[in-house]
Amino acid sequence: MHFTPVEIQETVDMFLSHKLDIRAITLGVSLLDCAGSSGTETRRRIREKLLRVAGPLVKVGTDIEMEYGIPIINKRVSITPMAMVAGASDDVDYTPYAKVLDEVAKELGIDFVGGFSALVQKGFSAGDTRLVDSIPEALASTDRVCASVNVATSRNGINMDAVRRMGVVIKDAAARTADRDGLACAKLVVFCNAPDDNPFMAGAFHGVGEGEASLNVGVSGPGVVKAALESHRGAGFDEIADVIKNTSFKITRMGQLVGMEAARRLNVPFGILDRKSVV
Repeated sequence: MHFTPVEIQETVDMFLSHKLDIRAITLGVSLLDCAGSSGTETRRRIREKLLRVAGPLVKVGTDIEMEYGIPIINKRVSITPMAMVAGASDDVDYTPYAKVLDEVAKELGIDFVGGFSALVQKGFSAGDTRLVDSIPEALASTDRVCASVNVATSRNGINMDAVRRMGVVIKDAAARTADRDGLACAKLVVFCNAPDDNPFMAGAFHGVGEGEASLNVGVSGPGVVKAALESHRGAGFDEIADVIKNTSFKITRMGQLVGMEAARRLNVPFGILDRKSVV
């Protein structure tokens, strides 16, 4: 990607004057190969794989910040829905899995780990039931782990048993963290129509159709769009549309640059560039 001096100056102004930043780089990691009949062994494999694959993430993000002068606010990891990984194990309570994720995140300096998740739109497997029942304690006893449960899709309808159960889970999670303003609930998402792969916290998880790992980027530039619109007050609708389109392109191009460079250094594919947070 090549940039003219004018384009470089525009980007610098976006950072300095309009609060443009990379909201997050999120590394999705498949943990399917960590599943086993022993919970202790499964957690050991999870820890080893995350340390190996996600170990360089924070350093890569920090290096890019220093080299390009681009703020990267969060470095995150999303994993295969834990109900699928832990379902083969002999564990009844999945809280220890959340604690392993939390420990690895703190050790590596990762801000959040998403994927303590279950997909139950058509019903509960044994692993789904155990994970959902573990959510309140798992979120209350960890700091950086996020959970999600998909309870409905347009194609399959609504799993009302799951809706009822998640109501109980939310109240329990809130009660267990009442002294922290119900923090556990801020790390929990209940979905309808969850996408196959979602790198965006707190509902992040690495889709089962994804590869071993992928790098995703979220860009936050509403201040840049606001400034561009303020400089075109009184303009017609067509001109305003062009301003938004051109400004968004510049913002996402910067995000693409960061994402491609981070993915290259991590030796993983570049997945999603989040444009929704641009406007």
